[in-house]
Amino acid sequence: MTRSVPLSALRGASRLVVEATIGVTDLVETMHVSVTSPPRSGAAVAQRKRGISGFVYRSVRRVTRWVGGGIDVGLASLAPVLEPPAASAEAPPSLKREAMLAALNGVVGDHLEASGNPLAIPMEFRRDGRTLDPARERGSRILLLVHGLCRSDVQWRRHGHDHGERLAVELGLTPVYLRFNSGRSIAANGRELAERLDTFLKSWPEPVTELVVLAHSLGGLVMRSACHVAESEGLGWRERLRKVVFLGTPHHGAPLERGGNWLNLALGATSYTAAFARLGRLRSAGITDLRHGQILPNPGENRFARGSGRAASPPLPRGVACYAAAATLAADPGATVKAKVKALLGDGLVPVASALGDHRDPARALAIPAERRWIGYGMGHLDLLDRPDVYAQIREWLAAGTPPPARI
Repeated sequence: MTRSVPLSALRGASRLVVEATIGVTDLVETMHVSVTSPPRSGAAVAQRKRGISGFVYRSVRRVTRWVGGGIDVGLASLAPVLEPPAASAEAPPSLKREAMLAALNGVVGDHLEASGNPLAIPMEFRRDGRTLDPARERGSRILLLVHGLCRSDVQWRRHGHDHGERLAVELGLTPVYLRFNSGRSIAANGRELAERLDTFLKSWPEPVTELVVLAHSLGGLVMRSACHVAESEGLGWRERLRKVVFLGTPHHGAPLERGGNWLNLALGATSYTAAFARLGRLRSAGITDLRHGQILPNPGENRFARGSGRAASPPLPRGVACYAAAATLAADPGATVKAKVKALLGDGLVPVASALGDHRDPARALAIPAERRWIGYGMGHLDLLDRPDVYAQIREWLAAGTPPPARI
């Protein structure tokens, strides 16, 4: 049976098309200005043409906005008729749509939120793709799973394996999966998570004695940010947090984002290439925060500027056992030059040193004890989600000092 497309998705997509058309028009006009003007290095580039050319560009924008507004109004009027009934929310989510929506939010999620686009993912606690009602849950020991950039809560299942599902069976934990817009700034997601988690646990029907967290990639930075907010504001859930396991978390940033920012700065150096630099500025705040692992709010600075994101990073949460699992494409820690290069590069996205919290500046190093660190060889970033040896290490860490699950 063909799954119908929610009307909110159609409205969101139509807005994106309109915004993309206007954006491309702006880009072409800027290029037109630059190629018909003398090149200037480091100087501001004029954004608009005058005369007949300027009239044409203005007309394209005006007509596009008019058509887009008409589509949006028309779809809004049809909402009561075409939007699926609330009962259909019980149906399993479309994994393909969830993956596409998560990827879109990861790339331009901050823009979707700022423009009020229905495609922006709201933060919520879920399981099996459905929103949880804490009052109907049970268990005193909770496992919170926080996904990474461009991912969603349903994507913890990979190749038939789900860490949370297995840990629930083997350690008696109650899994709760966080879903959020990974394109928002890490600090914004961290604050919202801290506040929502406090409310969520207050509605839990029995006392929560233990909260443990499993966080993948960017999700680890969001969790660290949430802990900082909870400690600063004395939120109750922070006292119940016992352990945090970081899987491939770029505590000190990811080279690919730093490389992307350097390219963006280079393209903006002259008036001829400045228009193309605007393409690089489309990437979300969640992505640019990965340049140096920024988990605190941006103090009003331009996030694309040179040196942005180097603000001091708070330490790991006090009194919490933190563990770090890193991955490397190197098949083994051999002495060959090729193996050493792969080991240095890490899992293809996050270097091993960054995932383990190591830093040449002692003030920024996270100082995770050796017995709480682990490196997986011959695996990439997403392999941390389903490799048996990764799960075995996670289980060993979380099982330490934990009573066995009750037999029913």
